[in-house]
Amino acid sequence: MEGLKLVLKRFSPYFKDYISYFILAIIGMILASSGTAASAYLVKPLLDDIFVAKDMDMLNLLPYAIIAVYVAKESGRYMQSYCTSYIGHDIIRRFRNKILNNLLIQDISFFHKYRTGELISRNTNDVERVRTVVSNIIPEFFRDTFTIVGLVSVVIYQNSTLAFYALVVLPLAILPLGKLAKKMKNISKKSQEKISDITAKLSEIFNNIEVIQANSAMKYETDIFANENKNYFNLTMKSVKVSQLVSPMMEIFGSIGVATVIIIGGRQVINDTMTMGAFFSFLTALFMLYTPIKKLSTLYNKLQEAIAASERIFFLLDYKPTITGGEKEIPQYIKNLEFTNVKLQYGEKKALNGISFKANHGEFMALVGDSGGGKSSLVNMIIRFFDPNEGTISINGTNINEFSLKSLRDSIAIVTQRVYIFNESVAANVAYGKEIDEEKVIDALKRANAYEFIKELPEGIYTKLDESGTNLSGGQRQRIAIARAIYINPKILIMDEATSALDSKSEKKITEAMENLIKDKITFVIAHRLSTVKKADKIIVLKHGKVSAIGTDEELKISSEEYLKLKGLQA
Repeated sequence: MEGLKLVLKRFSPYFKDYISYFILAIIGMILASSGTAASAYLVKPLLDDIFVAKDMDMLNLLPYAIIAVYVAKESGRYMQSYCTSYIGHDIIRRFRNKILNNLLIQDISFFHKYRTGELISRNTNDVERVRTVVSNIIPEFFRDTFTIVGLVSVVIYQNSTLAFYALVVLPLAILPLGKLAKKMKNISKKSQEKISDITAKLSEIFNNIEVIQANSAMKYETDIFANENKNYFNLTMKSVKVSQLVSPMMEIFGSIGVATVIIIGGRQVINDTMTMGAFFSFLTALFMLYTPIKKLSTLYNKLQEAIAASERIFFLLDYKPTITGGEKEIPQYIKNLEFTNVKLQYGEKKALNGISFKANHGEFMALVGDSGGGKSSLVNMIIRFFDPNEGTISINGTNINEFSLKSLRDSIAIVTQRVYIFNESVAANVAYGKEIDEEKVIDALKRANAYEFIKELPEGIYTKLDESGTNLSGGQRQRIAIARAIYINPKILIMDEATSALDSKSEKKITEAMENLIKDKITFVIAHRLSTVKKADKIIVLKHGKVSAIGTDEELKISSEEYLKLKGLQA
């Protein structure tokens, strides 16, 4: 029951928004359960008054009473089902939004730790299981409980002695269900983890389909997936084996109860101590009684599945980011950005060790060095994807941790080799996350040398791009990304060889556009081709996470062996 209390506690703040729906649902439950009890009771006058006593008045009245009972019963069932479904689906809609909101503020390291498919599975499969608690399990529990109370009342009213013999069997049927429920919870938890693995594997396969096909690794991936799928199948069958024990157990114990009633009740009818109508009304109520009791037992198993799922989604809701912002806003004029003895470590691996330098307003800073030297780690800390383990990064002398994350990140634009294109219009991609200003979008596309091919698209800047921009060439996608940076006019610009995917003619035009873009900004360029950074105000040479040298191209050709080595490798 602790698990159910946790689920209800987390959902309870939402319930106050659905008071009218709850009231209608309860009215519906009462109507449905009362109708079920009434239909069992009406068996007595049907047999005794019509078929035995041959009462014409009752014959004219009873059919309408039966219709009224069933209309009330089914209307109540519909009302309850609609209202509880509305409550459940709407709360889960809000929960999904809340989960995504919390995921989007997590540190980048969180997404390195948890696989995409697993996060998707938790926000879809697990959330859907929890929805059943609100939409199905809790409402059905109350409705079936009301029904049981109504039918037990009919049974006791018709014959209290016979009711004792019939109902004494029920506790014996319920006793084994607790053990089955515990097993169900454990199996369900493992099953949900396994479906997360399957979702994650599918996500990985589809995201890397080109590599898989290029390496003829289709069978290799199929075998891995088949193994994961087989494990999930085995867990599913364990779940089926346990859950399907409930119905036979209830049926067997139920048959014992019914057999007892027939023996004792039959003697009472024969001895005229009980009317035939009362006996069949009793028997009908008893038959009806076992159905909601059996449903309650299966609901308990479903509840265990939902509780196991809730633990996984509450984990996502409660996860707190370690990188949080302050309350200050980035100043309008950024005079300088300074690293002071900055150290960064990923687990046991040291990425940066004692980095110190200052970048002033309007300076073009180039980062060069061997792969793994720390170039990407350095720029990732400017936008606070990671925070230093030691040292500080400051803007105008203020630690960047004191600025709000939104203010900091709104002042920075990043253009990388890997271009991110969303399944939206060209305009929405250029103005991503900002209000679309058509004139600004066109200007940004022109300055990025992209407008010529964009205006030829079927709907111009409002043409919807395919996922990942597959209806554009690599160079065209790169120019969209550059236009995005131009559109927001950042104070700090970070570029990771942004012209690498362009032909020489387009690269020249983009380079000219970039020269205009970097004016009055602090610009960091991760350079893989040293020919692109000859005009840099400062070139920072990184080696094994340390600053090997800082200077201009001319200065480093004289003073830095590491820089000469890099130039020699590219000669």
